[in-house]
Amino acid sequence: MAHGIRRALRITRSETVPDAGLLTLFDSLPQGAALLNPAHNLLRANPALHLMLGPSLPLRPGTSASTLIGAESRHAVLQWLAHDGPGPIEAHLARPEGQAPILALLRLTPLPDGTRILLAEDLSERARRREEAAAGERLRAVGQLAGGIAHDINNLLSIIVSAVDQARAATPATAESLQPALDAAARGAALVRRLLAFARRQQLEPRVVNLDDAVAAMAPMLRSLLGTRITLDLRPGALGRRVRVDPVQLDQVLLNLATNARDAIGAAMREGEGRLTIATGTALALREEPGLPDNLPPGRWLILEVTDNGPGIPPGLLHRITEPLFTTRAAQGGTGLGLATVHGIVRQSGGALQIESRPGQTRFRIALPRHEGEAEPTPPMPPAPPPAPAPRHILLVDDEAPLRRLSAIALERAGHRVTQAEDAETALELIDSGLEPDTLVTDITMPGMDGLALARALRARHAALPVILVSGYAEAALHDELAGTAQPGQGRGPPPLQPRPAFLPKPYRPAELVETVANLPGPAGFPLIPEP
Repeated sequence: MAHGIRRALRITRSETVPDAGLLTLFDSLPQGAALLNPAHNLLRANPALHLMLGPSLPLRPGTSASTLIGAESRHAVLQWLAHDGPGPIEAHLARPEGQAPILALLRLTPLPDGTRILLAEDLSERARRREEAAAGERLRAVGQLAGGIAHDINNLLSIIVSAVDQARAATPATAESLQPALDAAARGAALVRRLLAFARRQQLEPRVVNLDDAVAAMAPMLRSLLGTRITLDLRPGALGRRVRVDPVQLDQVLLNLATNARDAIGAAMREGEGRLTIATGTALALREEPGLPDNLPPGRWLILEVTDNGPGIPPGLLHRITEPLFTTRAAQGGTGLGLATVHGIVRQSGGALQIESRPGQTRFRIALPRHEGEAEPTPPMPPAPPPAPAPRHILLVDDEAPLRRLSAIALERAGHRVTQAEDAETALELIDSGLEPDTLVTDITMPGMDGLALARALRARHAALPVILVSGYAEAALHDELAGTAQPGQGRGPPPLQPRPAFLPKPYRPAELVETVANLPGPAGFPLIPEP
């Protein structure tokens, strides 16, 4: 396209073209173009340039070309114009306050009559894709780091929770004084879940829900969170339509955005001036609609908009606020995970997040895929617990010694016999020495052979062996490994474990481990088949 434009302009220099023909050619250029006199003042702007800069920036004859350029690029462009535009130059075009700048490639083409055509090729889409690729690499790197941190922290939290629970059981008088330790562990576990959320490695449990009903159900909690100085205004408009999301994660999105709005509005706001508006609606996108940080793909969407009347987000920071660990309130205890978590949940749910901000208003626009099915009923209350199961002989494998010992104590108090092993290799040595457990409980991530390989080795000897896998990673992050899915370029992976093992995420309380064991199929009642 650019080659065709340059060829057309060469024709205007070599052939006599009537003024009307030149103007017709000029107006039809697909790139933004400005016709300048020798003093670099505007004679005419083509429709493409009007579209690029928007209606709020007037392009009147006599306007200096410098007004077309953003402040950060203006000096360099004026120097470039003064030297007759030797070669192309990248610059940001002027934009109304609060709108994202447009990066353009500028070229200057002289005409025989002394005028010049300034061509502006929009590079924003190219720059956006480049930034998306870089952000994707950052997210993958942080996701890997978060996954490793989550596993290690969950190990430590499991030890703390197990030890505190057992201390409370042994000495009931200490229950109240030990409760803060359990509360702190719960907050730590929530922080780990947020790490996994923005890394998009958490387990979702989606259900079909009525969007308006889901928002209304959160209203009392949100009003309590916002306090009396900030008014909550609900504006339902989804007309009973439904989305398929994890209701708990949708609640988390609303809580995070409400907390962010409360902090943004700040304590200096006078009574009655703070307002948080949550609106729902529908949208039909016929083509991809640009936005920050996400574009909205074509399709039918339900929209959830959360708008506050805080001071707004500076334009220079708007593109960074969903970056993990980026915060403007570090001194006030901000972690930089709130909006990153929102973005991770929305994207993992198949949606898109778009943020708009100007002084006095910030809007978070969440688009979720519209679901045409019926809303799913609230899950029924779980049935009464079954009678106490028969005792088992459990092989417990975990490289975290304190957690392994505490788990063994809980299982033994429940009536089970427990044999401990610090790693998979030790477990296999015990089996080869004649150990005959009827249940395997193993951590997945261990030095040397991992828990999945150990489970496969024991299932090869006893296909019906009940197995519980425990891990600091969410089950969703282990889906490929549990299913035996092949990795790209590595051929088929090992076959999936069938029957599928039970899964227990860390951190867990001893009672949760005991309950998971109780819910397993009954012990097979015969020993493992030794290898030949």
